[in-house]
Amino acid sequence: MEIRPILSTLMRHKTAAALIVLQVALTCAIICNALFMIGERIAQISEVSGLAENELIRIQIIPVGGDSDSKAQTQADLAMLRAMPGVKAATTVNQVPFVNSSWNSGVNLQPDQQRPTLNASNYMAEESFIETFGLNLVAGRNFTADEYLHFDALNDPESEIRVPGVILTRSMATRLFPGEDPLGKSIYVWGNDPMPIIGIVEHLVRPSMQGGPAAREYAMIFPIKVDYNLGGNYVIRTSPERRQEVLDAASDALRKSGPRRIILEQNTKAFEQLRSDFYQQQRGMAWLLGVVCVALLLVTALGIVGLASFWVQQRTKQIGVRRALGATRGQILRYFQTENFVLASIGIVLGMLAAFGINQWLMSAYETARLPWHYLPIGAVALWLLGQVAVLGPARRAASVPPAIATRTA
Repeated sequence: MEIRPILSTLMRHKTAAALIVLQVALTCAIICNALFMIGERIAQISEVSGLAENELIRIQIIPVGGDSDSKAQTQADLAMLRAMPGVKAATTVNQVPFVNSSWNSGVNLQPDQQRPTLNASNYMAEESFIETFGLNLVAGRNFTADEYLHFDALNDPESEIRVPGVILTRSMATRLFPGEDPLGKSIYVWGNDPMPIIGIVEHLVRPSMQGGPAAREYAMIFPIKVDYNLGGNYVIRTSPERRQEVLDAASDALRKSGPRRIILEQNTKAFEQLRSDFYQQQRGMAWLLGVVCVALLLVTALGIVGLASFWVQQRTKQIGVRRALGATRGQILRYFQTENFVLASIGIVLGMLAAFGINQWLMSAYETARLPWHYLPIGAVALWLLGQVAVLGPARRAASVPPAIATRTA
């Protein structure tokens, strides 16, 4: 089909054609970035945490008025929890994943380094940490019994105790030592004392989204025992079907044990619920962006239908003449479809440029990631298909105009 007659017709209807082009361009720009942001949020919601999530529960407890012997109380609590029916393992830790705050430190590769190589989250663990959380140790070893320190002793300003080693996530180790074996190498976290890397776990997410998706697994495990009043986190591993039973029983036992203490009910729940609550905003944003995409596509489709219907009505004589000269219904149908394809293509090219510009602004203003190139053809194909479907009805009505009736209406 000749493109020249189509372009000539569009030039005679510049305003209407420009409106459709701009509408397609705006829709393309927004759709590409919205699909990218939806994809990012889905990826975050579906992330692998490295934890035995369906077996874990968290109880957060704080003392009222302080506890003069929190170390002994913590050991008594852990012994009690581990002896309870249905409990596979239990530990206390300074922080847990899927919350909105975390303990973090800068990590250096050289002593006296002015700027940290990266920022990572600190998990202070006692002997049952890896077993309780269900972490997969893929290289090196776990801490030995004589390597564990107590937080109070390490935190003493006059103490000369040094952390004997650290376990990193594979993601963090790869970032620090790309292409190298990290085991045996040292990092510097709290001062100029080297900490040798003794083990690598496959996955372990940070408690919060600090650092964004790229730094999601920048986490370190230290052999540092903390008492229950430092973070207040007791983590218990049980079978999935007994989680609520064990949670209720453990909560009651902790309320009755030791000095006056308060269990923070809103933070005491199964890890699956912690994860669900943590990603609630991400799910809501993904749904909102999805609704915006559907609404934009619907408005664009209605605009194409309205314009095509108007042009069919305005070109009745032209269509009738072409039919009288031998044009088939298929040729009339293809004419309007090609015309729409030309308009959509111009709008898509402009929309791709706008999509790139919007992404650059989002990167500078909100530190979002760069828009991958493959989202542009996805948006283009979606709008081309939408345009062809939207114009099909008016085009079929144009193709069904009888030559004689069209000519008499001139």
